[in-house]
Amino acid sequence: MAATLTVAMKLLEPKEIERVFELLAAANPTPATELESLNVYTLLVAVVLSAQMTDRGVNRATGPLFAIASTPEAMLALGEERLKGYIKSINLYPTKARHVIALSRILVDRFGGKVPGTRDELESLPGVGRKTANVMLNVAFGQATMPVDTHLMRLAPRAGLSAGTKPREIEEDLLRKVPARFLRDAHHLLLLHGRYVCTARNPRCAECCIASLCPKNGL
Repeated sequence: MAATLTVAMKLLEPKEIERVFELLAAANPTPATELESLNVYTLLVAVVLSAQMTDRGVNRATGPLFAIASTPEAMLALGEERLKGYIKSINLYPTKARHVIALSRILVDRFGGKVPGTRDELESLPGVGRKTANVMLNVAFGQATMPVDTHLMRLAPRAGLSAGTKPREIEEDLLRKVPARFLRDAHHLLLLHGRYVCTARNPRCAECCIASLCPKNGL
């Protein structure tokens, strides 16, 4: 049964995909990240810390942290050891603390303390891979990117939106298939639907706004 829910039996047609996003947008007109931040820099730190963590868990740690370190300069003044004390509840916190201090140093030395707005510059920062760069470009800089996390990896094939099995494949599939008017918000529409409705275990199909279009319901 689990395999049936994970893998779609067919891919949706373009008109069906458009309807999926119409319904998702109607159900959630203002989708947004649930990571809490004070500015672009603290958003970057939060996203780096969020790998293999829930947003809620990150927010619990970053609330007190950002109250005293909301700029690269302040983070460097805090230092790696004190930073660890604030984020010790976060998975892989020693490595993430090292990355946050290193990226903060680069932001000060190379970018005047500002977070850069291009993919190549973002991915040059320690702890920032393609997914994190996509999140920053989307949330902070308003670009139509498609960060692929565990929710999208599960939901895109399950809902018949992509046959991809790797993050980059799903990213490129969705960027090609999602109607232009929904691209800016598509990542969050899918992420939040996957987080709260189309969950990994016991998906809430009776409450799903796109259930009528879901390939598994056509079996």
